[in-house]
Amino acid sequence: MPMRVLLAGGGTAGHVSPLLALADRLVADDPATKVLALGTATGLEARLVPARGYELHEIPRVPLPRRLGADVVRMPARLGAAVASAGTAIRSIDADVVVGFGGYVSAPAYLAARRAKVPIVVHEQNSRPGFANRLGARLTRWVAVSFPDTPLRHAVRTGLPLRPEIVALDRAATHDRACEKFGLRPDLRTLLVVGGSLGAQRLNDVMPTVAADLAARGVQVLHVSGLGKEVDVPPLDCPYVVEPYVEAMDLAYAAVDLVLGRAGANTVSEITALGLPAIYVPLPIGNGEQALNAAPVVAAGGGLLVDDARLDAGWLRANLLPLLENPDRLAAMGTAAAGFGVLDADKRLADVVRAAVASR
Repeated sequence: MPMRVLLAGGGTAGHVSPLLALADRLVADDPATKVLALGTATGLEARLVPARGYELHEIPRVPLPRRLGADVVRMPARLGAAVASAGTAIRSIDADVVVGFGGYVSAPAYLAARRAKVPIVVHEQNSRPGFANRLGARLTRWVAVSFPDTPLRHAVRTGLPLRPEIVALDRAATHDRACEKFGLRPDLRTLLVVGGSLGAQRLNDVMPTVAADLAARGVQVLHVSGLGKEVDVPPLDCPYVVEPYVEAMDLAYAAVDLVLGRAGANTVSEITALGLPAIYVPLPIGNGEQALNAAPVVAAGGGLLVDDARLDAGWLRANLLPLLENPDRLAAMGTAAAGFGVLDADKRLADVVRAAVASR
């Protein structure tokens, strides 16, 4: 019988991207596999899942209250409605397994799967798990994680399933074409500055202060600023290209020698899988998971780590500029990053899913 899989994860690209990568792998392995995704009407999954050709079953969004108030009183009813809707999805395809990637959608899916006696697979993208996956890990022994030392029971490191264009990328073969796309010179060293899909104001503010230093050393820059955000760069002799958003991040990676950016799970996983050295500037808000994501890469020698508050022109002149002028050190860091990265995480996670189904 073809496998029937319910995938739960939504709200952000960090949840939706690995969900789609796993779906693609399962269907590639067996085109008869039935895939149904759970999501909300307002998350990115509402657009991305159907665009990839998969069916989406919408359930009510259940935000977790951060303080006492009316939302605490309303949460049990909201959660009950979401669990009931997730149960309907499980029955609609007679699911063999429920795979959750965290976020608002996964907790109801885990509870519905437990009620229906359907195996659960949990995938945690960050080094510090959220509430939904801490719950899910208590309900199953099939737990996959992106980073080592993630504090979940039964955790096995599979890595983070990546987009096909990242997995298939040949950076060397694509380098010249990628430089042409962004208006960069293929003969110059290139720095990629990227602050995630929304950009990073700290990077946008600090980088112009060292732009002339970089140009004087023959270093060009591809700076992804974030939609609606500007970077005020003075006239330079070397290209300094500012893009508000880059859809083809695979080409951006192919064009550059070093990355300066945040440390979200997707970013760290893509950079290391491609063997790129990086300077990580973790987001200073949240629960600190970005610093934890980057820490094992830095410990392995694949990058540097600097606090957001410490990143200024002085730090960049003392650390970034010497690094860009040391090709041997860049190469060694790239090799260490590749040793930490995982290119076949989609296959590894698919194997965990099949093992969970076989355990029924």
